Amino acid sequence: MYPRVEISLDKIRYNAETIISLCKRNGIKVAAVTKVFCGIPEIAKVLVEAGASMIADSRIENLIRMKQIDVPKLLLRLPMISQAEEVVELADISLNSELETIKALSQKASEKSKIHKIILMIDLGDLREGIIDEKEIFQTVREILNLKGVSLVGIGTNLTCYGGVIPKEENLKRLVDIKERIEKEFSISIEIVSGGNSSSLYLLENGEGIVKGINQLRLGESIVLGRETAYGNRINNTFDDCFRLITEIIEIKEKPSVPIGEIGMDAFGNKPVFQDRGIRKRAICAIGKQDVSIDNIIPEDNKIAILGGSSDHLIIDVTDSLTKYKVGDKVAFKLNYGGILSTLTSDYVKKIFV
Repeated sequence: MYPRVEISLDKIRYNAETIISLCKRNGIKVAAVTKVFCGIPEIAKVLVEAGASMIADSRIENLIRMKQIDVPKLLLRLPMISQAEEVVELADISLNSELETIKALSQKASEKSKIHKIILMIDLGDLREGIIDEKEIFQTVREILNLKGVSLVGIGTNLTCYGGVIPKEENLKRLVDIKERIEKEFSISIEIVSGGNSSSLYLLENGEGIVKGINQLRLGESIVLGRETAYGNRINNTFDDCFRLITEIIEIKEKPSVPIGEIGMDAFGNKPVFQDRGIRKRAICAIGKQDVSIDNIIPEDNKIAILGGSSDHLIIDVTDSLTKYKVGDKVAFKLNYGGILSTLTSDYVKKIFV
């Protein structure tokens, strides 16, 4: 059963309990993000048992997989109008920035005699989703409050994912200020102030503390990899190997390190460049770019070098390894976020709980 990803539910649980406890001590609830592992119910259940207040995903398909887990579901990616009915049916809450989409959600929720909750997204400068103009923010709030079938329960922001903007006191304080002004102008109470993702955790880790008024974080990478994402630092007392990729060697030969002949484009339309290191022992593993982002895997044997790959093959240099690899042997890799995302998405990679 190779290639396969070995998933440690115990390590995921430990990470989740450690990070959720850190957040709880700072007055913050955690929406556990499940998209990186495609909403596998067994993992999502562990996150809820560890104390997550809700589970959050970008894909309707993943919410369907987790439908039986009795906890509020948050749709992370802005809803498509074409999916409004499914959003209302499968998500309790969604992140929104477009009034036309909210109107569509209002209509579908009203038809089903439901109330769909809205977190209005504010762009604080990272330039992904969210309303950046303050006048538009207040106009949108006014419109939402006049709609049936939807309820404005929070405001939120996203940082670092596109523009790399790091959460700081000045930008997070602006989010809290906007919340307070909305409450004052419209005489309403805003329940949730969602202050971003795993990139905000460094504020808790370094003792600086997050801005008062932020009461929710949407956390995924920090739980599955044990690191915050503003500066990429490890979080104390967590595991970074909750997911391991195991591959099998299908060829091992000594070959030149530079191809022989005129070099044109590779299978992906790129012209490769090679360093001449002489004759090297090269192994091919039965996995490729269709299954994994090879830039996002790290050999556990630190004497192995990744040379590259094609759709179905991963080529590694095992010359310097102290292990005498042979055909049929297994090679293990740690995965970073892109590696987990790609292997868990691939139907060709087995998923095994260990």
